[in-house]
Amino acid sequence: MTSVALSFPAALPVMGTDRPASAEALEEREFVLSAQAGDHAAFAGLVHRHQRRAYAVARSIVLSHDDAEDAVQEGFLHAFRALERFRPEQAFGAWLHRIVANAALDIARRRKVRDADELPETLSSPHRDPAEAGELRARLARALNTLGERQRAVIVLHDVEGYKHAEIGSILGIPEGTARSDLHHARAHLRRQLSNLRSEK
Repeated sequence: MTSVALSFPAALPVMGTDRPASAEALEEREFVLSAQAGDHAAFAGLVHRHQRRAYAVARSIVLSHDDAEDAVQEGFLHAFRALERFRPEQAFGAWLHRIVANAALDIARRRKVRDADELPETLSSPHRDPAEAGELRARLARALNTLGERQRAVIVLHDVEGYKHAEIGSILGIPEGTARSDLHHARAHLRRQLSNLRSEK
């Protein structure tokens, strides 16, 4: 595999507008077909288009910058090896993000003790002073860390990244109804955790 440079933000990226419109989808399909024909530059173009979203998906699951990097690297490598089996009429992003999510879930399972020092800045409130916002992020990080990997992924993908239930189901390989149920239970769990934290003050 030709080396493709990947660069990652130190925190979860803000939700972008990189979901393809029709013209972009056609262009992406051409990238996919060229990559399947052995054009490494075309695959590099796919990496460039999707690495930020792939990173966000991975980070929603592992909550660690280093582990998210590893998951994306593993995911892109697996995607490259499996590219010949990809059907170009499918959405490449959804296919890739599911591969990255699986890689992240594997990493999370291998490392049960997580470092929750970092929390995405997108979860902080702009109306709080920095000290209070920092305390909130630390508490929310601890609360998120008490969720299972799948529920944590669902709530971050939905509430931070803005994915719809059906998209989350596609990424994580679960039914849309399961994504909805996981989101409901994850929110309820976080409310209980944060209420307990407030009661300790």
